[in-house]
Amino acid sequence: MATLNVGNLGEYLREQRRNAQLSLRQLADAAGVSNPYLSQIERGLRKPSAEVLQQVAKALRISAETLYVRAGILDAERDRDEVETRAVILADPTLTERQKQVLLQIYESFRKENGFEIADGGEGSSGSSSSSIPSVVDVGGDGGDGAAPHETAG
Repeated sequence: MATLNVGNLGEYLREQRRNAQLSLRQLADAAGVSNPYLSQIERGLRKPSAEVLQQVAKALRISAETLYVRAGILDAERDRDEVETRAVILADPTLTERQKQVLLQIYESFRKENGFEIADGGEGSSGSSSSSIPSVVDVGGDGGDGAAPHETAG
């Protein structure tokens, strides 16, 4: 894999953190990572995993894919359409977090069905999330009661 551009990533993270008016400690707590580790990422000394980038993105309320591109995990040109689509879904204020995740799973399922692999940075397990639509789709946001209103078959 190509060398990660962690310096550019660190500068971008610092800028996003300051825009969100969060201290380094506040962001580290919100993302579930240590303060020194986050500091090292911002200074370009550490290469964070895709999982850590996702946690930081969630804490900053920005697209994880944007961070993946900044870190060199995703190819910006090749994956631009996917990144933009995912970013629009994640940024929609009218959807709940659960609805966004279900919609992204459906989107990824269709892409895979059409022969496009999901760009997840190759961090360990390539099948970290199942490629099929979840067996229980509760997009109403009511929290679900355990009943399965919609079962899908493989």
